[in-house]
Parts: sequence; structure tokens; C-alpha cells
Amino acid sequence: MFSRQSFAGWYQNRFVWVAAILTLTAGAVVLTNSAGSEAEPTDLRTRIMARMRSTLEQVDPGQHHHAGHDAPHAATEGRTKPAVICGVRVYGHEPAEATALADVRTVYGFRLCGIAEQKRPWDWAVKLVGPVIMDMSIEPPGIRAVEASADVAFVDRLREMFPQKYVEQAREEALTGPEMADLRRRYDAAAGL
Repeated sequence: MFSRQSFAGWYQNRFVWVAAILTLTAGAVVLTNSAGSEAEPTDLRTRIMARMRSTLEQVDPGQHHHAGHDAPHAATEGRTKPAVICGVRVYGHEPAEATALADVRTVYGFRLCGIAEQKRPWDWAVKLVGPVIMDMSIEPPGIRAVEASADVAFVDRLREMFPQKYVEQAREEALTGPEMADLRRRYDAAAGL
């Protein structure tokens, strides 16, 4: 129990408690502000991914001719145009020091898109896949896919188009597990599965 004397002792030292609380609060503010500056690039990467995904998904499937496949063209009688559902991975952007989406001029990344025809399972869907460069300096953003030709191998084309710091990453890495799971979920919903 509290005695009058112990309560008086605490009361007299309330300034010590106030100082301790203010010190802890100031420390929390400093930590929050320093974490906020590190969180911005992650947030920027998330915004770049969202912009990249939405841009790729708005492209008409009839405009894609990739890996020898003709994508389904415009809507036929009684059927709507199939949706393009994409998963993306951002390898990097230029300028690298950009902190706002409006400052990003070029994005280097990977895309795996499926054309979601009704009731067509993922395994049988026409897919658009591979490294891409997105030109964010124009509206809508320009998209260039890295593709081999009869004269140039894929790896050589990749080295021609991508900065060296992203080439190995583009050769080895595709979508993350969570991004792939999200892509499959959204594809199945769009295909009515």
C-alpha cells in the first residue's frame, strides 16, 4: 500500500518522471523519422510495381505477338475481350536516386502476363513473359520487351538493352512467391475459374 510519505516522495519526483517520458517520446520520434526515410524507397518500389502492372494490363492482347503466339484479338460476338493479368518484378529504375514516382524516367523489370480467356486454365493460357523496359517519361508509358531475333541471342539482346547492373538479375530472377500467388489468384478470377 501507499503511505502518505511514499506518495509524497513520488510526487516530489514527478519532474523526473516527466523528463523520462519526454526523453522516451523524443527517442521514438527520432526512430520514426529515420525509419520513414528508409521506408520511402520501398514505398516508391511498390508504386512503380503498381504502375508497371496497370500499364501492362491495359495493353490490348491483340497487340501482343510474343514467343510465336498470337494473342486473342478483339471481342467476338457475345464475348468480351479477354483480360491481361500480369505479375511484375522491378529490378531497378533510373534515375536511381529518384524518391518520387514522377521523377522515375525508366524502369527495368520482369513481367509474366496471362491472357485470361474465360474458363481457360493458367497452364493453357497464352503468356507474355520476360524482361521489359518501361519508359515512364511518356504517357502512356512505353514498353519494350527483351526478345531474341534470328540474328541476336536473347542474352545478347538483354545485354544490349539493360544496364549491366541488372543483367544477371534479369537472367536469374523472375517473380517472387507472393507476387506469383497474387497473379494466379487474379488470373483465376478473371478467367472465371
